[in-house]
Amino acid sequence: MEFNPNKAIYLQIRDAICERILSGELKPEDRIPSVREYGASIGVNPNTVMRTYEKLTNEGVIFNKRGIGYFISEDARNLVLESSRKEFLEEELPVIIKKMELLDLDPAELFNKE
Repeated sequence: MEFNPNKAIYLQIRDAICERILSGELKPEDRIPSVREYGASIGVNPNTVMRTYEKLTNEGVIFNKRGIGYFISEDARNLVLESSRKEFLEEELPVIIKKMELLDLDPAELFNKE
């Protein structure tokens, strides 16, 4: 996994897991790798993965079965979809709109390409 130096690694790992949930690759009740397994597979410190798992647990996206591992929650897709939409509308879309205004682009031009 390649990391963006402008964003915390644990958040990038969170985004990657959420993307897999949205794509359907990870489904409710699927077990995800242990903290150590995942850290080793992507080349990061297990503490970083633990921070990611704690965040996802607090968000309700994953849950821990003590002694067994971490699993995708039943409502994970809806939770991720809701938070991803909110992030897009509040953080990414305003940047895109501003750029379009600076370039004098009409939104209709984007959909009427021939």
